[in-house]
Amino acid sequence: MVKIVWTERSLTDLEDIAEYIAKDSVRYAKLTIDKILNETEILATQPRLGRIVPEINDKSFREIIIGNYRIIYEYDNMKINILTVHHSRRDLRSRNIL
Repeated sequence: MVKIVWTERSLTDLEDIAEYIAKDSVRYAKLTIDKILNETEILATQPRLGRIVPEINDKSFREIIIGNYRIIYEYDNMKINILTVHHSRRDLRSRNIL
């Protein structure tokens, strides 16, 4: 089983997402965050499930898509670092995730 670590940046991303959605619906904000947290748990047993991030093109950096969000993570020797939770409509290249 692989250890999943949420980086400070990824936790801040989750907080920002929740705050933004909560402006319209606190309930939907909670459901969205819960879905992201729950669905990323599969990475503990299937760390290579995600595809290689096209903008990075390095097999260590992968992503899974959950709803409108790209969960970008680095897989390295039995540990997954969730690097960012990024809305799929935004340009990833504008963010320095490495």
